[in-house]
Amino acid sequence: MVTIDSIETLLVDLPTIRPHQLSMTTMKGQTLMIVRITCSDGSVGIGEGTTIGGLAYGAESPESMKLNIDTYFTPLLVGQNADQVLVLMQRLNQAIRDNRFAKSAVETALYDALGKRLKLSVADLLGGSLRSSLPVAWTLASGDTAKDIDEAEQMLATRRHQIFKLKIGTRSVAEDVAHVAAIKKALGDRGQVRVDVNMAWSELEAINGVAGLADVGCELVEQPVACPQALRRLTQQSSIAIMADESLVGPQSAFDLAKNKAADVFAIKIEQSGGMRAAQKVAAIAEAANIELYGGTMLEGAIGTIASAHAFSTFQALEWGTELFGPLLITEEILETPLRYENFELQIPQGPGLGITLDEERIQFFNRAQRKKSVSLATSA
Repeated sequence: MVTIDSIETLLVDLPTIRPHQLSMTTMKGQTLMIVRITCSDGSVGIGEGTTIGGLAYGAESPESMKLNIDTYFTPLLVGQNADQVLVLMQRLNQAIRDNRFAKSAVETALYDALGKRLKLSVADLLGGSLRSSLPVAWTLASGDTAKDIDEAEQMLATRRHQIFKLKIGTRSVAEDVAHVAAIKKALGDRGQVRVDVNMAWSELEAINGVAGLADVGCELVEQPVACPQALRRLTQQSSIAIMADESLVGPQSAFDLAKNKAADVFAIKIEQSGGMRAAQKVAAIAEAANIELYGGTMLEGAIGTIASAHAFSTFQALEWGTELFGPLLITEEILETPLRYENFELQIPQGPGLGITLDEERIQFFNRAQRKKSVSLATSA
């Protein structure tokens, strides 16, 4: 029997290509919480926990994930049968409430290690991949209309992205609509334009905003309001697609939204769902309710992005593509072989487990603990 020998966590702080502006915060870098699970046969699995803007987006942060895995998760897992991933996750779920992001990171590491032992991809372990690549949207979030247009033109020219999501909600509704209109006019039929409001609008603002966005050629509005009841009312009267994101926090919430016909599209995120298996359950609920799917992101680094890609590759349909551009927002490469984005899609690695290998030298260079140690030694000298 292969057992879990040890669990290690570390925080990796990485710079981004530009500030990333959302309605609730502006990100100026990204922190990855990386978990490494070592098993008795020598196999090692990796997982990642990432949030948007620390605690600005939700109740978990990379720091809290690390602390909780070290303190509460590890004693429940060390010494257990490493092959029984479902049993291990049930053990965690019975003993630990919520902590969906941390659980997702641990589940990813368990499946990565299992896949390496069995010489199967994570997608194979989840039932089998239906696609080898995924269309990827790019988020325009500088807040500057001219800069966003230039950025979109570069993405089209290099055939990296032709779907664009605009982050709005920090300005007035009229200013937001004008911003979207200018970008859609510049791109024309060469690029699809969608928006994410991140719950910033009141219901009245959303009624006016969605109507204005429909008029200027926007095809989808993501989570315009926080209230599920208001989201349902908007969905039932809107002429363009309304997508649930922050309201979608696992299978139970998916069932409630589907039952109330509160969204046309689900933005599924493995971390927000509580892991890859939970994300598959959300997808199954959507399929049963005739709700279309979009593969969302928490702006994960390479590990979380590829874990998401493996899960999304098993979905019966992905009508609205994905948003797995997180690694492209980060300036530093942490993999031995970089991910391939080409012809507007992310190519899913085909090796065992996640199919990726960390560049350990780069990981240690950006390891927060290692950097603090270096600063402390330099100061003392």
